[in-house]
Amino acid sequence: MKILIASGIYPPDIGGPAQYARNLYETWKSKGYDVKVAAYRWERALPPGIRHLLYFTKILRKGWNADLILVLDTWSAAVPTMFAAKLMRKKYIIRTGGDFLWESYVERTGDLVIFRDFYQTRVDTLSGKERLIYRWGGAALRSAAKVIFSTDWQRQIFVPVYHLENARTAIVENFCGQRQTTTEPDNRSFIGGTRSLKWKNLDFLKDAFESAREGVQRYGLLDIDLDTGKAVYDSFVEKIRHSYAVILTSLGDISPNMIFDAIRVGTPFILTKETGVADRVRDCALFVDPQNKKDIIDKIVWLSDPKNRAMQAQKVRRFTWVHTWEDIAREIEVVFEKIAG
Repeated sequence: MKILIASGIYPPDIGGPAQYARNLYETWKSKGYDVKVAAYRWERALPPGIRHLLYFTKILRKGWNADLILVLDTWSAAVPTMFAAKLMRKKYIIRTGGDFLWESYVERTGDLVIFRDFYQTRVDTLSGKERLIYRWGGAALRSAAKVIFSTDWQRQIFVPVYHLENARTAIVENFCGQRQTTTEPDNRSFIGGTRSLKWKNLDFLKDAFESAREGVQRYGLLDIDLDTGKAVYDSFVEKIRHSYAVILTSLGDISPNMIFDAIRVGTPFILTKETGVADRVRDCALFVDPQNKKDIIDKIVWLSDPKNRAMQAQKVRRFTWVHTWEDIAREIEVVFEKIAG
């Protein structure tokens, strides 16, 4: 099989689509498939429109003989691929990650609307550029032979908004690898390292965390700290393994890799309730309302007690679900076989 993976980013870039692209590339290559990747590199330095046109030509060059074209976003790679696929008379599959439109809106306006409410309450206030993303990103989704979501939560939001056919959608869940060696924490650090984007809600978390430290002191517990630094992927996972806990309070995280990484290494975590994986991780998660400061403070203080931390760590270690890159690759192949047949 000849496969083209179209992604906006690819390692050494950091981010979910980059990891997804690299791991699927390696998995399919190991099966003997002819796999190519089209990602933005030097084109990013060019103005919008020009860089998208150059990416379009890259899809034409690399995708002309492809049996399967898999797109890993809904805008920067998806829209040029849509036009290239029409020219080549080929079908393509989109695998959604986050939501570029919502993320862009929150970043531009500072309006901290949760993802679940965005399309019902903010579409009429979009800028001209955002309306363009809404229009053409939606066209790319509707033109895809299949749209793969990692969670039904996002599918239920996207289907009515973008007028998608349920029959042309599928679910392929995110990666959750085999369990690794666990260890007791080396510190009292809560790992909140993520991209410095407004929808990640870091300022709100930092403010709540300072209040939580005061609560920890009142209870006579050892001090805690918040680590929001990022690192290359493997080093970041090691940091999580040796940390006290992971905390993620974003306004909407569809299928957060950081949480599945915490599960793999047995580290307890606090997770936003605005997530698509709530049902999947319910038995081992500690959920918070990302807009409720008191809720966040109370959960941090509670988990800061070593007895409670040990209890949550045990729940994480009892979580047995595994979903490997081999599983993901095979499930995508099944989706492809249905549209190719």
